[in-house]
Amino acid sequence: MIDPFYPVVPDSSWVARLAPAGARFVQLRIKDQPDADLRRQVREAQAVCARHGADLIVNDYWQIAIDEGCSWVHLGQEDLVDADVKAIRRAGIKLGVSTHDHAELEKGLAVDPDYVALGPIWPTALKKMPWAPQGLERLGEWKRLIGDRPLVAIGGLTLERALLCLKAGADSAAVVGDIVNNPDPVAQARTWIAATRVAA
Repeated sequence: MIDPFYPVVPDSSWVARLAPAGARFVQLRIKDQPDADLRRQVREAQAVCARHGADLIVNDYWQIAIDEGCSWVHLGQEDLVDADVKAIRRAGIKLGVSTHDHAELEKGLAVDPDYVALGPIWPTALKKMPWAPQGLERLGEWKRLIGDRPLVAIGGLTLERALLCLKAGADSAAVVGDIVNNPDPVAQARTWIAATRVAA
C-alpha cells in the first residue's frame, strides 16, 4: 500500500525537508541535470528517506535508480517505451506508471505496475497537457479497471481536491504546486499528511 500523501519535488533538498516532516512516499522529479548531479541527488534523497522510513520514487532515471539501490521508479508513457522494465524488475524495484487515456492505461498495465497514476484531474499550470482534465468520475472508472493496484490522482490538486480524489476512488494524491509553492511548505505538508491519512 502506498501513502495517500504523495509529494512530487524538483530536487533532493525538498526530500530533506519533507521526509523528516512525515512524508512517507516522495517522488524526486529532476529535469535536465548532468548525470553526476542526478546521481548525487538521488543518493542524497535515498539516504534521507532511509533515515526517516520513507520511500523514494525516482522519476524517469531508472538506470540510476538501479545503480543507487532505490526501491521505486515512476515512468511516464514516453519513458516506458525506452525503459528496460525487465532490468528494473530484476533489481527488485517497484514501478509506477502515468496514464492519461485508455490506450495509455493498456500500455501501462502491460508492464504489471505496482501503481497507476491518472491525470490531470484538474487543470495544472506546471506543464502543458494535451489532455483535458479527467475529473473525479474518471478516477472511479480507472479504479475499476486496474483492480487491486493502488491508484494515484495527480494534476491541479489542492488539499480540498485531494480529499475529493480519495473519496472518488484514488488511494493516493500526488501534489506538486500546493507544497513547493507554499510559503510554509513543511507546515502545509503536515496539514496534508494529517488530513489524507484520516481520509484514506
